[in-house]
Amino acid sequence: MKKVDDFRLRFGKHELVPIMIGGMGVDISTAELALVAARLGGIGHISDAMVPTVSDRRFKTRFVKEKLKKYKFNVANVDKSVVQFDLTRLAEATRLHVGRTMEAKQGDGLIFINCMEKLTMNSPRATLRVRLAAAMDAGIDGITLSAGLHLGSLALVQEHPRFRDVKFGIIVSSLRALLLFLRKTARLNRLPDYIVVEGPLAGGHLGFGMDWAQFDLKTIVNEIHRYLAQEGLSIPVIPAGGIFTGTDAVEFLEAGAAAVQVATRFTVARECGLPARVQQEYFKASEEDIEVNLISPTGYPMRMLKQSPAIGSGIRPNCEAYGYLLDGSGNCSYIEAYNRELEKHPDGEDISVKDKTCLCTHFRNFDVWTCGHYAYRLKDTTRRLPDGGYALLSAEHIFRDYQFSTEHRIALPEQQN
Repeated sequence: MKKVDDFRLRFGKHELVPIMIGGMGVDISTAELALVAARLGGIGHISDAMVPTVSDRRFKTRFVKEKLKKYKFNVANVDKSVVQFDLTRLAEATRLHVGRTMEAKQGDGLIFINCMEKLTMNSPRATLRVRLAAAMDAGIDGITLSAGLHLGSLALVQEHPRFRDVKFGIIVSSLRALLLFLRKTARLNRLPDYIVVEGPLAGGHLGFGMDWAQFDLKTIVNEIHRYLAQEGLSIPVIPAGGIFTGTDAVEFLEAGAAAVQVATRFTVARECGLPARVQQEYFKASEEDIEVNLISPTGYPMRMLKQSPAIGSGIRPNCEAYGYLLDGSGNCSYIEAYNRELEKHPDGEDISVKDKTCLCTHFRNFDVWTCGHYAYRLKDTTRRLPDGGYALLSAEHIFRDYQFSTEHRIALPEQQN
């Protein structure tokens, strides 16, 4: 019976274990988590979601405080159009986060960064260009374009000296989305180096509507494989979403996938950025505790635990400090929803916003508990502790389990005293 380790992902001279850990933000896919994947010969992602905040946490910088101080006068104003990011500081934060990670890399694997188009930051094109260019400046191995169609993203950095050196990938959830991307970027003579096909069982934001359950990852992957073969294109296809065991992964690899992207099982790794108390919530979750809702201001459906503190929160918008989801005109659907409720409660008390959430603040505080569909199975991957909690796992243990397991077996960690 075949194992994941019987296959290899090839990027030119690189021959890799075909396991890619997804880029979960905000700093849930930490540098430590990505570095384990690279050391073991796979691919690890960090995320560029809210990098100034991540830099403040990790390197004791003051990017968020400086931004808040500059725009504090505007806190009570419903108009957020004046709230801008200092692009020099944004580049500095990105280079710091990426550069320190790359300096620490060991082994034959690669480190990629997940770059979300939906982080519009009140200046979508300018901020995206800076984030992409700064990551390339800092030596990142690859960039995965996510949370959007990215029809103009590659053109933003086509003059960068590493444009044809860095691996670029695109996350899609349909052949149609892939075709739009390929047609728009055709004039650049720069095909993606890999395609991550994210299915309906993935965690976080989904590339489907609320009819997501009508779709199937294997069907989408097969459709994309057929198209690439028809066009004579040899681009690695990497399925993602709902791949919970090594055997799940092998089924895709045997069908022609170049690798698999996995994330949910790594949310309960010690190297993951989630606080331990939140990781215990993931372990305790039942299937009924997992929902797909529309509270994200991005407009995408999002899968999370129903117990997430962000759901129904009426927190005041923190755009002066954060503001990562402000569009080019300084608007955000959470601000609109909050102001609607504020009109009903002018004293500012007992505000609860049910239909949207302040994603920036709540992601920063680890109060949006996004997860994959199979998060309720996490309790089956570890041991119960005497106090009723669950033992956290090492990222290496999880990676190796994917790499060497068969027959849908999951290796439990060794019993700890």
